[in-house]
Amino acid sequence: MSDKLAAEKDRVVSFHYVLTEVEGAELESSRSGEPMAALIGHANMMEGLEAALIGRTAGEQFEVALAPEQTFGERRDDWTQRIQKKHVPKGTRLRPGAQIQLQTDDGPRLVTVVKVGSSVVDVDLNHPFAGKTLVFAIELLEVREASEEELAHGHAHGAGGHHH
Repeated sequence: MSDKLAAEKDRVVSFHYVLTEVEGAELESSRSGEPMAALIGHANMMEGLEAALIGRTAGEQFEVALAPEQTFGERRDDWTQRIQKKHVPKGTRLRPGAQIQLQTDDGPRLVTVVKVGSSVVDVDLNHPFAGKTLVFAIELLEVREASEEELAHGHAHGAGGHHH
């Protein structure tokens, strides 16, 4: 029996990931930067990804495919909104297809520019990965007990986690 900690509720996991579409096109990766760090059981990541991590130990490498309903949802063709340009961060280059981040009542949101007018911008509110089955290739680097502060705050601190 291994003496390595297994990923479970109230433990912090650190991992690298490569995110691809089912067809194999790479969408993003943590490999060129810090690994991700998350506190298990505190809604810090997609449920399907968290479920795939449970019970695993540092050093494991695996892949998990998640359907749209487990990630960013199905794509909604009618999910567009017209916003005033004054709500777009200054210096943002507006052109159809550009992804921009807007501040909303629910926090930052990534949207895609559909059309640019003289005073308004039409944006697609779907996440760019909505409607896609996503494959996460995971390399689990570390599993550790969470600190009291991390448990109180509900998220991992330090490299790859939340910094205060």
